[in-house]
Amino acid sequence: MKYLRFGFMLLISGFLFSCQEDKDPVDYVNPFIGTGGHGHTYPGATLPFGMVQLSPDTRKDSWDGCSGYHYSDKSILGFSHTHLSGTGVGDYGDIRMMPTMGKLNLDPGDEAKGVKGYHSSFSHDSETANPGFYQVELADYHIKAELTATERTGFHRYTFSDKGNANLIIDLFEGVTSDKIIESEIRFVNDSIISGFRRTAGWARDQSVYFYAVFSKPIESQGIQLDDELYPDRKHASGTKIKAWASWSVSLGSQLIVKVGISAVDVEGAKNNLLAENTGWDFDAVKAAAKQRWSDELSRIDVIGSSANDLTVFYTALYHSMIAPNLFSDVDGRFRGHDNHIHQVDNDRRYTVFSLWDTFRSLHPLLNIVQPARTGEMIRTMLDIYEHGGLLPVWELAGNETWCMIGYHSVPVIADAWRSGIRDFDAAKALVAMQKSANQEHHGLKWYNQLGYIPANKESESVSKTLEYAYDDWCIADFAKAQGNESVYQEFIQRAQYYKNLYDPQTKFLRGKQNGGFIDPFDPTQVNFMLTEANTWQYNFFVPQDINGHIRLMGGDEAYENMLDELFTSTAGLSGREQSDITGLIGQYAHGNEPSHHMAYLYNYVGKPYKTQALVSRILNDLYSNKPDGLSGNEDCGQMSAWYVMSAMGIYPVTPSSSYYAIGTPLFEQVNIYLESNKMFKIKANKLSKKNSYIQSAMLNGKPYSKSYLLKDDFFEGGELVFEMGPQPNLSWGSLQGDRPEQGIEDTHFVAVPWIQTDSKTFTTKLDLSMSHPDGNAVIRYNTNQSGPDSASQIYQGPIELFQSTVVTAKAYVGDHESKAVSGEFFSIPAGRTIQLLNPFNTQYPGGGNNALIDSQHGTNDFRTGSWQGYYGDDLDVIVDLGKLQPVRNIKMGFLQDQRSWVFMPLWIHAQVSADGIRYKDAGKVFNTLPAKAEGAIIRVFSEKMNEPNIRYIRITAKNRGVCPDWHPGSGEKTWIFADEIVIE
Repeated sequence: MKYLRFGFMLLISGFLFSCQEDKDPVDYVNPFIGTGGHGHTYPGATLPFGMVQLSPDTRKDSWDGCSGYHYSDKSILGFSHTHLSGTGVGDYGDIRMMPTMGKLNLDPGDEAKGVKGYHSSFSHDSETANPGFYQVELADYHIKAELTATERTGFHRYTFSDKGNANLIIDLFEGVTSDKIIESEIRFVNDSIISGFRRTAGWARDQSVYFYAVFSKPIESQGIQLDDELYPDRKHASGTKIKAWASWSVSLGSQLIVKVGISAVDVEGAKNNLLAENTGWDFDAVKAAAKQRWSDELSRIDVIGSSANDLTVFYTALYHSMIAPNLFSDVDGRFRGHDNHIHQVDNDRRYTVFSLWDTFRSLHPLLNIVQPARTGEMIRTMLDIYEHGGLLPVWELAGNETWCMIGYHSVPVIADAWRSGIRDFDAAKALVAMQKSANQEHHGLKWYNQLGYIPANKESESVSKTLEYAYDDWCIADFAKAQGNESVYQEFIQRAQYYKNLYDPQTKFLRGKQNGGFIDPFDPTQVNFMLTEANTWQYNFFVPQDINGHIRLMGGDEAYENMLDELFTSTAGLSGREQSDITGLIGQYAHGNEPSHHMAYLYNYVGKPYKTQALVSRILNDLYSNKPDGLSGNEDCGQMSAWYVMSAMGIYPVTPSSSYYAIGTPLFEQVNIYLESNKMFKIKANKLSKKNSYIQSAMLNGKPYSKSYLLKDDFFEGGELVFEMGPQPNLSWGSLQGDRPEQGIEDTHFVAVPWIQTDSKTFTTKLDLSMSHPDGNAVIRYNTNQSGPDSASQIYQGPIELFQSTVVTAKAYVGDHESKAVSGEFFSIPAGRTIQLLNPFNTQYPGGGNNALIDSQHGTNDFRTGSWQGYYGDDLDVIVDLGKLQPVRNIKMGFLQDQRSWVFMPLWIHAQVSADGIRYKDAGKVFNTLPAKAEGAIIRVFSEKMNEPNIRYIRITAKNRGVCPDWHPGSGEKTWIFADEIVIE
């Protein structure tokens, strides 16, 4: 295949100077990029999209060790066969093997804490990593460890520099994280074969990995450790804490070679995978074959003319873009489905690890270019998951839906593949599956479909979910239109505009809402639970389906451009809660996390592509480097690298599922992209240099080209795009209306909802209420009788006064079209009742403000909805003034525990009462009985009965435990108390 591509290339261009004449693309790859900082990649051996990721483990239960390895570590715990590339949550590390010398020790130990064990120190000077190969010297044992892989097997070669007793530890208990071991088993089949499995509950709630290992020399002695008890010579065990060892007497320079097949199906599957892919003992031949596989895949894109560092960063990014998703079916076609049953495919393959919130943006669009056949396999996998599990995947891992992240982003992956000419899947089934995902009631979809947006007090991450659902819905509409289904198109093109229901024309931001109105106070730099790993700036431009509509909402090109300028030049820092994912900042733009990734290209849409060119060049050169910390954030299963690959070529999929790529600025003098249709698209940049990064003019297939976008039809047909580059921007290129990319939703008579404004949702005597709408021609009609308004309801003409608890429901009408209804619920609380906070609440969790604890509203079991008042490390200490003397029989107060989020019940609640606010007497103390280790979100109401005839003041103190207990991941860090609603009877 590689030969055919070169022959085709020479036939077209006569003679081509290529980096591959001197050096193959595979030789530029540096797998250590991303293994430091927050990249979360691993350096070990794997094949493109392979089932096995054979790599060293250097730490456990660490966010920066989600891949099992971090470049800053100094010891190796062992070599396991499964790893995740760049995720923000840890899992895997299955079937660990570790060679040692001398006395047997089956505890891994911890070098950082000075705990001895089977781990070994190592030096990066003795460490080598190339695609498909990893090597390191285990300094404590003088053992050279070499690893390579086939798709479904790992291959170990250990060379001993000392003579004596050598051990190989097989640890089925340890992993990248402290997963619960559901069950495990190991069996010494004979003196050269071991088999078994490990079934765990972690991020993947039920994951099974079976293995079949064959040794190059007969085992001389062996044993099993079961529940910390050693059983020498034992050959079989099952349980939840199993380790085993095999030992040999070795001489200086001798070698032990181990072949390991794995499977998610059964031991027989692991054995068959091994017998099919790795029958011999020639380690170097398998290593060479792995390198050749990588060479074939990386040679799909040939880049010319840049520094060796740029070539290394580019080809490493392409390498990282081809690690996941991972093969999940065995050589015989069997695989474990989402129903946990075993299924069979013939002449096809199934995959796992779909990090779709990340990868729909540019990884899958890149795979549509360089891996179209494999993309078809992946989409058929998604449809299998729908068949066996009921829904398309969201964040799929090892045959499990993790429900990590938001959206239903299988939809844009499928839709964009269709747009890119990949049609080898059942489109009718895909459309049904898309609608089923969109019409669920979970994760805020109930409110999204009912109200046209998600209220912040009903669902966490409400702003992000509303915006991402709207984009996914546009993809459904677009796909339905391509299938000729007009009714589905009309339904979902309306839903695609729900983002407008969050638009605030006064601030020009897409903002959180609750109780029918915008949430105040508002700070766009604040990181809060209305957004997914971001602040409002970092989501304010996530309207990829209707960029032109968003521009109109903001007031036109100039206003939109000004907001973009402020995004990239703001000197304000981040505020609100700590969020480790927000990195790689340029102003408020955060390249280290995905929501920002398309935003540098948005200047094209207002006729200022030179600003896009400047920013893209800056990101390419400043936020990627040939270093272990060369990624500005988590690699996220290829997304961070795919952004680089696409952008370095000079194009980017701002709106996956659209008909075009936005043009940025190329990093290389020439890029040749070999398409599976046996066509080639060439992108050339004349006079390119670090200073000459601005496009002066362009030619497409020999004709002048002034557009700042490239149609996919032109790209996939093959051809040549040539840029003339210069040191200064050409202000006219791509500036005219007809030369800009168009991404808008045609007028469908969508009417946004009105919003309700009040100073508070509670009042004692009177509350002033007003309503607004972004369209000056809209008529707002409303009711106060808890019924939905219609065209005969009262017209809003000015502020309304409320004197009692009231539900206000409103709709907007523009001509014959109407919005969805919104409601606000406002409560009259007893006159004179007030609350004094002796300790202030944490500003991240006001729960509704100073009166939140006496506003007659109760928190839900999700603290991220903002209905709970939070105290971080401090006690809750409040005084309620009833306004007058009155009898009190009972005091109740609600608290939430969610220990995985550092939220615990108070240790105790103490109530004191007073008639005059000076002299208090004890009214009782209630101690918490809920265990700190209790899992999940749990609400408890503490109650103290009494019989006090004349009380006006009640002081309530809730004791914060202060710091997380020793067993907790946050040991020693401050704890939260989340409180809501004091009820006095």
